[in-house]
Amino acid sequence: MLIYHTSDWHLGRMLYGRSLLSDQEHFLYNVFLPAVEREHPAGVIIAGDIYDRQVAAIEAIRLFDGVLDRLVNLGCKVFAVSGNHDGAGRMAIMKSALRRSGVYIATTLEEAMEPVTLSEGGETVQLALLPYCDPSAVRDLLCDSDLRGETACMGALLDRIRPKLDPKLPRLLVAHCFAAGASLSDSESVFVGGSGQVSPEVFAGFDYVALGHLHGPQPAGENARYSGSPLKYSIGEAGQRKCFLRLEISHGRISCQERDITPLRDVRRIEGSFDELMSGSSEDYVELHLTDRDPVLLAAQRLRPRYPNLLSVTNSWTLKAAGERAGRLSGRDQQAVFTAFMKDVCGLETDGEDLELFREIWREVQP
Repeated sequence: MLIYHTSDWHLGRMLYGRSLLSDQEHFLYNVFLPAVEREHPAGVIIAGDIYDRQVAAIEAIRLFDGVLDRLVNLGCKVFAVSGNHDGAGRMAIMKSALRRSGVYIATTLEEAMEPVTLSEGGETVQLALLPYCDPSAVRDLLCDSDLRGETACMGALLDRIRPKLDPKLPRLLVAHCFAAGASLSDSESVFVGGSGQVSPEVFAGFDYVALGHLHGPQPAGENARYSGSPLKYSIGEAGQRKCFLRLEISHGRISCQERDITPLRDVRRIEGSFDELMSGSSEDYVELHLTDRDPVLLAAQRLRPRYPNLLSVTNSWTLKAAGERAGRLSGRDQQAVFTAFMKDVCGLETDGEDLELFREIWREVQP
């Protein structure tokens, strides 16, 4: 039996004000669905954050609807949970009807208590679908006000789920959470100080735990894995490899392989002098870093025709000069700061007329 594990599609995501819907559509229709058509997995696991916002954009909903339609027509079961970015209540619409088509979308903790059985080719597995939840929801469900912390709450919840699974069958858990010890990128929402972390030890007793929430593909303890997001959703993910996971179940044993994803457009950092960057070009989403020792005026405006998906431009001179100017001008009045700015940044010497105009404007903006 073959199962695909993916997560964190974040449909409708924006990157520096640019919609990534066309990139997401490319992944789904040119990479993921063709793989499903070739290999005919029995099921697809989507471990949360299908959408990027709780009130998802219409275009994002249409994209997901189209993908579900294709998967159902291909005879592939879908096992999905709501993540912290998803609007669980909105995702719950029509889920009872969808189950009759083999699409299982869990949005409540009660549904995690009802394992789903999947059989194909002489193999049978059970899946517990656990949507994203906070400790208060677990305390309410279990009627235990003494539970404190993510690990304790998750452990108590899984203690209720395990007895509902057949110990003779491979047991899969689908969850959306932050496993302690995993690596983060700057596009993920986590709680400060590690209070949102779950110890991977709570996953004991499951043969495979399909996790979502973190965007880098990685193991979490002995039996859990993050598939990671299929696309890069921040500059911080520029060096991150993207994939979805391929689970093969044979004679009750589960093996896992990564399937790399080639995006429509990559997210990259590129470094070089202004002249070097002007001699190149790219359709990727790029952050350009200038190594010039002297200032380059209107750098972004001049580079954008060659890098139409330019996200930002930084340069060593500005960072160094800003630090030097801050130290040199510390404690000096606003007129001195203005004069230094005109000289250092604009290359102009201020005269009496400039200073008078500056003082007039300064007086007007004072409260």
